[in-house]
Amino acid sequence: MIPDRLDITWIVLIGLALATILVPPLVSRALFANALLLTFAALKGRRIVLDFLDLRSAPALWRGIVSAWVFIVVLFAWLASAVVALI
Repeated sequence: MIPDRLDITWIVLIGLALATILVPPLVSRALFANALLLTFAALKGRRIVLDFLDLRSAPALWRGIVSAWVFIVVLFAWLASAVVALI
């Protein structure tokens, strides 16, 4: 039986969630840990948008806009954490 795309996405999301739980005790540098956690969040967000919101079959412009929105939100979150960490 070949797993369907949603099953694969579900497994990837579980793996990223477990990785998110494991990062804080394993990474001591706050800025790097935040970057890693937010990277996982961006990957999860993109995966959800493409597969569960079914934008994978949408026009490239819509995929690009929504993916850019996910990454911009993550970038702003990282910048905010970087400013707090550096102050």
